[in-house]
Amino acid sequence: MSENRFIDDAINRSAETAEDRAKLTSMVAEAGADAPTATTEEGGPSDSSILNFALNLEYLEAEFYLRGATGQGLPDDMVGGTGKAGAVSGGRQVDFRSPLIKNIAREIAMDERAHVAFLRDALGDAAAARPRISLDNSFTAAATAAGLIKPGEVFDAYANDRNFLFAAFLFEDVGVTAFKGAAPFISNKTYLDAAAGLLATEAYHAGVVRATLFSEGLVDDSVFDVVHKISAIRNAVSGPADDDQDLGTKDEANLVPTDEYGRTFGRSAVQILNIVYLDPQGASSGGFYPDGLNGDIVRGAGPAAD
Repeated sequence: MSENRFIDDAINRSAETAEDRAKLTSMVAEAGADAPTATTEEGGPSDSSILNFALNLEYLEAEFYLRGATGQGLPDDMVGGTGKAGAVSGGRQVDFRSPLIKNIAREIAMDERAHVAFLRDALGDAAAARPRISLDNSFTAAATAAGLIKPGEVFDAYANDRNFLFAAFLFEDVGVTAFKGAAPFISNKTYLDAAAGLLATEAYHAGVVRATLFSEGLVDDSVFDVVHKISAIRNAVSGPADDDQDLGTKDEANLVPTDEYGRTFGRSAVQILNIVYLDPQGASSGGFYPDGLNGDIVRGAGPAAD
C-alpha cells in the first residue's frame, strides 16, 4: 500500500461511525500469521533474527532522537552490516525552548545510540545494516492520516518542542510493546536478560514522554486530542487487538498503559511492522522504512497481504 493510499483510507475513517469502526476491526482481525523468517529447530524465529529485528527499530529511534538532540545521526561505523544499507531523509536539531524537553531528548538519544551499539556488538558479523529511513514524508503521512494536518500540508517533527514530543509518543509505546512481544521467543538466557534491560529502558522513555505530554496538556488541553488521534491511528494499523491507549484527560490521567492486571501488553512482529510501514495490509516496506527492514523479519500481515 502506498502512503497516498494509506492517507486516503485513514481520512475516510476519520468520519466513520462506531459501526464502521467495528467493521474495520473485524477486517483487520483476519490478519494472517507472521511471514517466513529464519527459525529455530522448534519452528520459532532465531535469536539472531529477533535481535536484528530489534536493531532495525533501534536504528529508527536513534536517528530520530540523535538528529533532534544533536543535529547529527549515527556515525558511519555504526550503520554498516548485512543487507541493503540506506540513508536517512529528514531530521535536524530542534530549537528547544524547554530545558526539560531538551534534556529528555538528549538523554534518550544517548540511550538509543547505546542500544544500537549493544545490539551490533551482540550480533557481530550478523548485524543488519541500517535500512533506508524516512523522518520526513513518513511523519507527514502519519499526521495526515491521524487528522493532525490537512492533505497537502507538512508535519515537521523537528519544528518545535511539542511536535517533537508528539513524534516521540508515536515511537515510544511501539518500542516497549515490541520488546514485550519478542521476549517469549528468545531462547538464550543472556539475550533474554539483555532484552529485559532494553525493555525497561524503553518503558522509562515512554513514561517520561507520556508524563511530559500530560504536563503540556494541563496547559493546553488540545494536546490530549492530538495524542488520542495518534493512538487511534496506531491502533488501526497495528492489527486486530484494540489495545493502544492514549493519555486520558486532565482529570483522569493514563500515564502507564496497562491491562487490568497492571501489565504492559506486547505486540507481535507483524503488528509492529504494520505500524512502522504505516500499512495494515501486510506490506514489506513503506512509512518510516521506504525500502523495508533488513534481516529475516521484514513483512507485516493483513487481510490482503501483497
